[in-house]
Amino acid sequence: MESYAYPPAEDPQFGTVTVELDHEAGTLVVDGDGVPRVEVRRTDGAEVDSQVPIGTRDPGHLVMHVGGVETQLRPAKGFLTRTSYRVDVGSLRFVPVSLDGSRLSRDGVELGMFVSTGDGRVSAEWEGGRPEAYDAAVGYALAAAFGTGAEPMWKLTLDAVLDAMP
Repeated sequence: MESYAYPPAEDPQFGTVTVELDHEAGTLVVDGDGVPRVEVRRTDGAEVDSQVPIGTRDPGHLVMHVGGVETQLRPAKGFLTRTSYRVDVGSLRFVPVSLDGSRLSRDGVELGMFVSTGDGRVSAEWEGGRPEAYDAAVGYALAAAFGTGAEPMWKLTLDAVLDAMP
């Protein structure tokens, strides 16, 4: 992977949103007129995982700022279930719900669905909840930093078993 700066996404509620992802440097910036700026950075010493767009799921090696304020970013390790790939930021939860999509919720209320192939391109569809600009900015950042979607549990389990075999 390399640095990506795609044409901005046109969000139906929050206008133009730009996403800049640099896998090699471990940096991500999300910005737009209708959302606060989000910066995610992989810290030095992180073991880089090429399958994670930002390069790691280790919360000890990730720093996130939303609107200039440092925010705790808590990605789960990701293993056998889709929910094991969840990422929490405050009261927001981002979790895969299909092969290609991940849902953003706040305090259990569904806000929207995000799709990203992990290359910095992100699209969002807002659902029943009332997303705020903060929610949108964080959702775009999580989709770009970690990608969206995951295989079903049976496939993840089979892959884990096959990987463990000599």
